[in-house]
Amino acid sequence: MTDSATTPRPSSPLATAQAQLADAVQILGYDEGMHRMLATPRREMNVAVPLRRDTGEIELFTGYRVQHNISRGPGKGGLRYSASVDPDEVRALAMWMTWKCAVVDVPYGGAKGGVTIDPRLYSLAELERVTRRYTSEIMPIIGPERDIMAPDIGTNEQTMAWIMDTYSVNLGYTIPAVTTGKPLTVGGSLGRPTATSRGVVHAAEAALGDAGVRLDEVSVAVQGFGKVGAPAARILAESGARVVAVSDEHGGVRSSDGLDVPALLRHVADGGAVHEFEGGEPVDNAELLSLDVDVLIPAAVEGVIDADTARQVKARWVVEGANGPTTTRGDEVLAERGVVVVPDILANAGGVVVSYFEWVQANQAYWWTENEIAERLEHRMLASYRAVASLASAEGVSLRDAALTIGVRRVAEAHKIRGLYP
Repeated sequence: MTDSATTPRPSSPLATAQAQLADAVQILGYDEGMHRMLATPRREMNVAVPLRRDTGEIELFTGYRVQHNISRGPGKGGLRYSASVDPDEVRALAMWMTWKCAVVDVPYGGAKGGVTIDPRLYSLAELERVTRRYTSEIMPIIGPERDIMAPDIGTNEQTMAWIMDTYSVNLGYTIPAVTTGKPLTVGGSLGRPTATSRGVVHAAEAALGDAGVRLDEVSVAVQGFGKVGAPAARILAESGARVVAVSDEHGGVRSSDGLDVPALLRHVADGGAVHEFEGGEPVDNAELLSLDVDVLIPAAVEGVIDADTARQVKARWVVEGANGPTTTRGDEVLAERGVVVVPDILANAGGVVVSYFEWVQANQAYWWTENEIAERLEHRMLASYRAVASLASAEGVSLRDAALTIGVRRVAEAHKIRGLYP
């Protein structure tokens, strides 16, 4: 399938996403027409986002919202603030969200948004103005029945509260279900901040279990000590795993005896840098990926495991906490070397599962307990893993191909059942 309007750069996340889809389409035997429908975003909006800075100067940013597919329900996907945001990245992330929602069987389609801004360079008041203006610009295509945002890189629960308030003020009444990942005081859900991390741990434990291995028997390295990686490291340590290395964008720290993760979390909470933690030796991000560990969790950004990096990976399991951390060629190399990859559209789906729970609670104005949420998350993640692993075993394919096959098939079936209008 080729289309000059949607042909991505060869090294972009979109190229990886499209290659993955092509593999699933081939396995499923779909024709070119279905392939193009599944590959092409349903709707895209690019908007200008002007900002009056605290100094009075004006800056202009570009914002994006892509709704890749809404055949199974409203769009669902995060909002990213990063200097590297571009249309291809947002399209890829929206596509992955489509398959992710389908794999864990939540009634959403895939969407994603972004603003090309480095949030570290702007004040809280400036970020609020950017958020409110971006929300106002894309209001025609968002809403609790249309497209629901959540936090991503560079955004947080405060960002979601600003979006919810802006949307609500414009409509004249409070609408908590327009975003997820909000603070509890304005309709957020218990368990949401750590949901993605807990989902990663559930997926890792299930994959290890298939080999008769327990969490308390393995060593783990986590690349990305942020919203996903930091809680995942804590939960893994609490479960008995030996977390021997973690890193963020500036570098990391390692200890063959296992890091004191609670002490590291306190160090970072007090403003310390990960690589300056005194409880271990410095390690850079490239070196971390090649450490001799049992489980590697890439939980940072896309494309960190390419063909060259994959040849250096010594882990037996790679559990993808980030979206798209492994390129197409990297995936092939890992498969050739016998590394088990638990793919992102399954491993990091805990966030969207609990986002779905938050949306349901907000629509009903009835709130669940933390135990109820934890139990339902674990059940959904383990059931989804079992379905993927069973298909992979039956068909002799990788977990990624099995997950993509399940996700793509569910979306395609929705297309077929709904039919084409007119």
